[in-house]
Amino acid sequence: MSDSFKKLVLINLLFLSVVFRASSPSIESFVIFDSPPVEPYKRLILAIGTVETRNDTLSYNPVEEAAGYFQIRPIRIEDYNRRTGSKYTTEDMFNYEISEKIFLYFADLIGPYDFEQIARNWNGSGHMTTYYWNQIKEYL
Repeated sequence: MSDSFKKLVLINLLFLSVVFRASSPSIESFVIFDSPPVEPYKRLILAIGTVETRNDTLSYNPVEEAAGYFQIRPIRIEDYNRRTGSKYTTEDMFNYEISEKIFLYFADLIGPYDFEQIARNWNGSGHMTTYYWNQIKEYL
């Protein structure tokens, strides 16, 4: 083999190694970490459930006709239905998801950062709401 042929082969190999460079494709990506949802009422819900029913979703108070985890009375259900166009009944309050939805609706009218006002409003009106709020505070 002549020197010129060797140079030609070497140049071709260098040229081909540059042109047909072996590489992996670049991957441009990012990772999204799943974060837990913000639940501003979670502590308050647990406290109210503890005070109202000791967290019993099937609780019923025949004197007030209050039902479910949040002890929702018929007047509250009627108010919710009127405001939202829903048709819930007292029996529906034994379903935790429905009763929580109703509680959260009224809690949102006040806002997530005034637990005292939400709890007192949930309980009713008058001086007994102070006693109720003191009970709730014990579980917050």
